[in-house]
Amino acid sequence: MTEKMDRRVRKTKAQLREGLARLMQKKSIKEISVKELVDEVDINRSTFYLHYTDIYQMLHKIEEEAMQNITEVMKKYPINSDNPDTVLQFIVQFFSIMDNDRDLCLALLGPHGDMAFVEQIENLLAETFLKRLPEKLPKNDPNIKYPYAFILNGCVGLIRTWLSCPVKESPDQVARMTYRFIEDTAQGYLNMQK
Repeated sequence: MTEKMDRRVRKTKAQLREGLARLMQKKSIKEISVKELVDEVDINRSTFYLHYTDIYQMLHKIEEEAMQNITEVMKKYPINSDNPDTVLQFIVQFFSIMDNDRDLCLALLGPHGDMAFVEQIENLLAETFLKRLPEKLPKNDPNIKYPYAFILNGCVGLIRTWLSCPVKESPDQVARMTYRFIEDTAQGYLNMQK
């Protein structure tokens, strides 16, 4: 009985997530009511309130789960700047997470998404990924913030474009492209310093 109940809970939460993703692609979270969401997915309001107190708490739980998934990938595929394969493995896994929940990720990163969440993703990538990636870049260079910003914003833009594209490249293809762009930007910046 518990397994059946768990399956129903997972199914209900998945329906709510999908409905929220669809609504967030059209409007901001502030404009979405519980009634509108439950009508979108055809469930009772009382069922929604069994799982969440309001739309904001639901969004917070979804974002927490996404960050937890990314953190787990980072632990499983630690980045070692001496071994470029570890960087690529991390990027592939990162894109796989995005691909598994494409609509929701697009909603969170899109124009009606949560900018605080986007900033959290950017900070996480900057701290764990960009700071370790280009060991060859000088640490005490006051202008290092520019290639970092370029790479970071380019990565977020690339993710948004990939998520919203009707023809979908695989996470592996996009990861390899992203890795190449990062490497080329780092090398281009080094060449400018000569």
